Amino acid sequence: MKPFDPAAGVRRFGPLLLSLLALCALLAAAALHAQAAAPVTAPFNVYAASASDKVRPDVATDLARIYVPNLRSDDVYVIDPATLKVVDKFKVGRSPQHIVPSWDMRTLWVTNNAEGRSDGSLTPIDAHTGKPGPAVAVDDPYNMYFTPDGKSAIVVAEARKRLDFRDPKTMALQYSIEVPGCGGINHADFSIDGSYAIFTCEFNGDVAKIDLVHRKVVGYLKLKMPARRLKSVSPTARVKPGQVWEPGETELCTAGRGAPQDIRISPDGRHFYVADMGADGLHVVDGATLTEVGYIVTGLGAHGLYPSRDGTKLYVANRGSHQVHNGPRGDGGVAVVDFATEKVVDYWPVPGGGSPDMGNVSADGRWLWLSGRFDDVVYRFDTRNGHVDVIKVGEEPHGLTVWPQPGQYSLGHTGNTR
Repeated sequence: MKPFDPAAGVRRFGPLLLSLLALCALLAAAALHAQAAAPVTAPFNVYAASASDKVRPDVATDLARIYVPNLRSDDVYVIDPATLKVVDKFKVGRSPQHIVPSWDMRTLWVTNNAEGRSDGSLTPIDAHTGKPGPAVAVDDPYNMYFTPDGKSAIVVAEARKRLDFRDPKTMALQYSIEVPGCGGINHADFSIDGSYAIFTCEFNGDVAKIDLVHRKVVGYLKLKMPARRLKSVSPTARVKPGQVWEPGETELCTAGRGAPQDIRISPDGRHFYVADMGADGLHVVDGATLTEVGYIVTGLGAHGLYPSRDGTKLYVANRGSHQVHNGPRGDGGVAVVDFATEKVVDYWPVPGGGSPDMGNVSADGRWLWLSGRFDDVVYRFDTRNGHVDVIKVGEEPHGLTVWPQPGQYSLGHTGNTR
């Protein structure tokens, strides 16, 4: 065996080593150039398409109105947001619960679920003119959503513990998914990819995960109750506008289960926030694993959830009571939750008390409109400072809709657009 000759090694492999070094230098330079040229992108925001500047041209010319379903007077009041006056009203079916924008955002459907009866119906409202059309007979439409692909309307048949998938135009039944473990099934939101939805179960304190691809129930999650919850006090004693909000006086929580209401996904799609009227705050749920990962106290009777137009805040309507039915002038208000920190950063009480329930944010993000469920009024909150205007409407207003709305399409409820 010949001894190793360093000089010979250099002569033999030197050119190859130089070529490899030159190639590495070129690749490094290219990587640095690509990094410098790459655009700076913001974190993903599922609400990006529902920002103030994203109103579709065909929607922008629709009549600007607030549509208010009044549960006990079986009618819809129409408010002009420019004058804060009721400018129209019309009768609909029995027990109107929500006014739901269709997937294509051209029809507003009034869900008349006829509580305790069998003559439920959907009343269409032309989104452009604001005029109602002939009702369509539909069994128990407490609420309604649309699959992200727009192929089906999902009628939430609360009393039947069932989801009825229907043609989004004709409302002809396509198929149903039974959800027997979800008493009081009512509100929902969808994963970013549209493969599943999570529905809340008001009467047994659970949420249900629905596989929309395989059309089946994936599982249920029992939501945790806090050891203590808020005590109902005089609404003037809780907080004044401009003060730092604190939860206030609490009492031992003796309720065995919560009463989950509205649900919304986080901007990055990682979490779902579930408003719990019985627990006074938001359960934070990991949708992928169906586990509860956190809790945020927001106020007495947490109920409706509405993201700000820039997707940084979540407005929480606190109805002011743990009860399904309550008197007027309750301890109601709106908590403002920062999505990034999951902390309450502001609180807007209703002067003299009230019952903020369901609604939406105006297209420009300036106003938060909410029904006053137990006070027979509608509230308009100024999102800059929490100032409240009050408009008298019919008996027991519920899921009002603000129109027009930004977004590419509607997932239903009172205008959950993406």
